[in-house]
Amino acid sequence: MTHPGFWKTRERLLRGLYPPTCVLCGAQGEGELDLCAPCLVDLPRNRDCCRRCALPLPAERPLGALCGECQRRLPPYAVCHAAFRYEGPLPILVGGAKFRARLNLARLLGQCLANALGECGAELPELIVPVPLHAKRLRERGYNQALELARTLGRVFSIPVDVHSCVRVSATPPQAGLARKERQPNVRGAFRILHPPGVERVAILDDVVTTGSTVSELTRVLLKAGVKRVDVWAVARTP
Repeated sequence: MTHPGFWKTRERLLRGLYPPTCVLCGAQGEGELDLCAPCLVDLPRNRDCCRRCALPLPAERPLGALCGECQRRLPPYAVCHAAFRYEGPLPILVGGAKFRARLNLARLLGQCLANALGECGAELPELIVPVPLHAKRLRERGYNQALELARTLGRVFSIPVDVHSCVRVSATPPQAGLARKERQPNVRGAFRILHPPGVERVAILDDVVTTGSTVSELTRVLLKAGVKRVDVWAVARTP
């Protein structure tokens, strides 16, 4: 196993050779981020949102309010933390990480999410579980963007990343192409636990949460496998 200090030393050397540069405008990056200070400030932070599912809400809603859907029926996970609203430059950044193999963007988004989790005082889990891709889609894409995000969060918070306990057993159509009422049936039974994680607190990690159907289904199988509490961590939440 590679010593953790190796990666820190390697990263410092790379930063010295290739200083951070903003991926949006090309200016000098802010600190260790590949975003400049103005572009970082302009990112649409998801501060006014449902306290349970992180759905963006109008600014005039009381702080800590529940959205209408959560008032009708709470999701199975304990809380969703989504750093940004899925608007502005977020579709470009997420799309580059997800579909164009720009793994530097996955690292950047992972760093931004870690910063947001630290700012809001999110409780840390014992294990991070990235939303699995079906084997066919993983072969086509060559990587799982949720795993790349999870690796960054795992390093920042010193939390193990679990890619072995759960698999996706059905190659469902992409959720983005489905109407809201089609999304939950689309992922029903999509995940299977191979080995119980053996911990009580887990954070599911995904790039974007839309209706929450995917993370809710994965939450259910983890709870059935003996996990006591599941949180959801996401880069962005759609309005």
